[in-house]
Amino acid sequence: MATDRLPDPESPFGKAVHERLAGEPLIWLTTVGKDGTPQPNPVWFLHDDGEILVYNLASANRLAHIRQRPQVALNLNGDEHGGSIVVITGVARLAPDELPPDQHPAYLAKYAGPMANVSGSAEKFAQTYHVAMRIDITKVRGF
Repeated sequence: MATDRLPDPESPFGKAVHERLAGEPLIWLTTVGKDGTPQPNPVWFLHDDGEILVYNLASANRLAHIRQRPQVALNLNGDEHGGSIVVITGVARLAPDELPPDQHPAYLAKYAGPMANVSGSAEKFAQTYHVAMRIDITKVRGF
């Protein structure tokens, strides 16, 4: 289990971060391409065991990016007034021993319907998006 570096859930900002990580469907994952250009992509995610869990296509460029440069940033969308900003930095790694998405209870609870919409079933989704990545959170900031 990773050390959870999220802000104190008793503080207003910490409470908002915890609620948003539990409920929001997308987070922006930014890796760095081989030419040094940031590469943001919206991804489904799960805050799990003090880390962020993301499932990927085996052909996703982000996998090559993290093998070379594992430092990543994650951002939740802000509100229409430029507030509710959450920026997370961390270190990503492949997680080959992770349960597949259709067998991970919390991930399945969050995304069963969307997985069926995208792929026809959670099982088919798991066949396509089977490469797990875990991100160890190093810092959280925002307002």
